[in-house]
Amino acid sequence: MAELDLSPQIRELRSTFSDISHVIDLTKLQAEVEDLKQQAAAPDLWDDPAKAQKVTSALSHRQAMATRLTETASRLDDLDVLIEMANAEDDESVKTEARNELAALTALIGELEVQTLLNGEYDARGAVITIRSGAGGDDATDFAEMLMRMYLRYAEKNKMPVQVLDTSYAEGAGIKSATFEIDAPYAFGSLSVEAGTHRLVRMSPFNAAGKRQTSFAAVEVVPLVEQTEAIEIPENEIRIDVFRSSGPGGQSVNTTDSAVRITHIPTGTVVSCQNEKSQIQNKAAAMRVLQSRLLEIRRREEEAKKKQIAGDVKASWGEQMRSYVLAPYQMVKDLRTDYEVNNPSAVFDGDLAGFIAAGIRWRKQTQQGA
Repeated sequence: MAELDLSPQIRELRSTFSDISHVIDLTKLQAEVEDLKQQAAAPDLWDDPAKAQKVTSALSHRQAMATRLTETASRLDDLDVLIEMANAEDDESVKTEARNELAALTALIGELEVQTLLNGEYDARGAVITIRSGAGGDDATDFAEMLMRMYLRYAEKNKMPVQVLDTSYAEGAGIKSATFEIDAPYAFGSLSVEAGTHRLVRMSPFNAAGKRQTSFAAVEVVPLVEQTEAIEIPENEIRIDVFRSSGPGGQSVNTTDSAVRITHIPTGTVVSCQNEKSQIQNKAAAMRVLQSRLLEIRRREEEAKKKQIAGDVKASWGEQMRSYVLAPYQMVKDLRTDYEVNNPSAVFDGDLAGFIAAGIRWRKQTQQGA
């Protein structure tokens, strides 16, 4: 029988894998794993549960990536040995095994290559996803709930921590809207390609005539912004004025300059405090209030920036980026990438890897062409 020759495909895979290894940098990745292991071993780690969650999540993600890189390199070497064995023994079953392994490695290296494309400013962060029902009545609110379950299942399958923040239930079926947080490394980079208008076509279970119904839902994905516990205010950015207190307050009122007014020069925010008896106490209290107000200003700026990133997502005709067709045939198709599958049930159960990978490649090509 003819010899099995997969050398051109293997050379191409090795070249791609070499580029991936250069971008990801296994040595640096392993150093990060060791550092995170030390942080995770700290006896006081869980004194701050939020920080502990981030450390353990980052450790899990980097360990998994390092393992995938080392195992892929080993499997490429093993494939060469497998082909030599198949040709030496002229065993068709071993040749089939080698072809299957080549296909599996091609898919795996393709996934790793997609990971290297997640290099945007916010790509490494977690994601906050909001789903809103659009046109289509009960079918639209039901569709919104189906999408929510789809993303929750995707997160569950990929071991991503999820927290549902808000759910607004419809009067009939499904939900009007829902917001949930996926706090895992690169959740935003991966899932941001899901943002847009999604369209469902099916035989409506809410229509007595059993007619085909089209409905819409909008998906918004924004990066998870870390909460800032305190804010540093440089001394040259504030002006402190003291004055005499007025009103009730005992013997100190109108006798000493104990009241404090602090002006934050860059924002024009003014805070005053005169409730405490001493100037030191009033200054400390005023600084706490100023910090709170500046945090709120920062939060609003972050929200505005996230909205700008999310864009204006509409849930209506002519805006859709993906169609889910359940009748008269079965198909889910992304209209940007042309990626499609004929198993909507699997997609609604969280099988989104193909769509996300295709979306990330499409986004990178779009950015390079801009």
